Amino acid sequence: MHTMQIKQFQMAICLMMLLQFFFANAQQKYPATLKVAQDGSGDYKTIQEAVNSVRDLGKQEVKIFIKSGVYHEKLIIPSWKTNVSLIGEDAANTVITNDDYSGKHYAGGREDAFGLTKFSTYTSYTVLVQGNNFTAQQLTIQNISGKVGQAVALHIEGDKATIKDCRILGNQDTLYAAGAGSRQYYVNCYIEGTTDFIFGEATAIFQDCTVKSLSNSYITAAATTENQKFGFVFFYCKLIADKGVDRVFLGRPWRPYAKTVFIRTEMGAHIVPEGWHPWAGDAMFPDKEKTAYYAEYQSSGVGANARQRVTWSKQLSNREIKNYTIKRIFSTAAPWEPEL
Repeated sequence: MHTMQIKQFQMAICLMMLLQFFFANAQQKYPATLKVAQDGSGDYKTIQEAVNSVRDLGKQEVKIFIKSGVYHEKLIIPSWKTNVSLIGEDAANTVITNDDYSGKHYAGGREDAFGLTKFSTYTSYTVLVQGNNFTAQQLTIQNISGKVGQAVALHIEGDKATIKDCRILGNQDTLYAAGAGSRQYYVNCYIEGTTDFIFGEATAIFQDCTVKSLSNSYITAAATTENQKFGFVFFYCKLIADKGVDRVFLGRPWRPYAKTVFIRTEMGAHIVPEGWHPWAGDAMFPDKEKTAYYAEYQSSGVGANARQRVTWSKQLSNREIKNYTIKRIFSTAAPWEPEL
């Protein structure tokens, strides 16, 4: 065979291989359901592997079913993994766990992209959700580092997140509902912690949730921005406490325009009569009680007695309560009514 013919033959082979490659990728299928099982009976052994396999910026919902087990992972759902649903076999026995906390050194003394060698509150998460349209069901998400300071279990930044029938466990800063543009819906969840264990800038609804205080401290620390109509709203929840806990505030403002409202919530005797704390002594944001919006409506239990509440909090009127519907709370430029 002449040299020219050899080159032509080689080019033809290369072209054929390229066509086969592109054709194979064009035909690649992204399944709508995946299974994770540590015993190898599923599609993947780790949750992160399953999330990584989801089509980037996919339009269809991908349900990742997770078999019971304890998954020691620092799980990230990045912004380009959208419409992801994590569904556990049952909440008590399908557990995602980690033990990072603010001030803990990275393994091996390594540095991150910013030259830091320690975790912060914002990087201490067990699960980080940045992708939109995320759902979690029947899972336990926990940070087991103990009472060592800020240690986040669940950190959500993405918009339109629904967390249903889940247990979110930690101590200080358990649940970081982050991002002023994030809308989050928690239904029939159990959330426990010590200080500021539900905190952040998001617009978040908690419906039929049980919230347990593990120490005398503060439940919420909203950081709602000035332009948000709503911050944290609790509907028909139950506030309980660990043994010996008898002095807990409903919330204190992390930032000046913090908004938190409790509606028809059962409040135990551990809730202090004054209800709310101004977070005095913050040099950067003094007098936050002048701009924070803290309110209640028709709650029950010993801790719900409104007679000694701080004067800068509100008891909503029957007219004002009409603004507190899921549709109105989650209405922005792109309205969202979560499906259950």
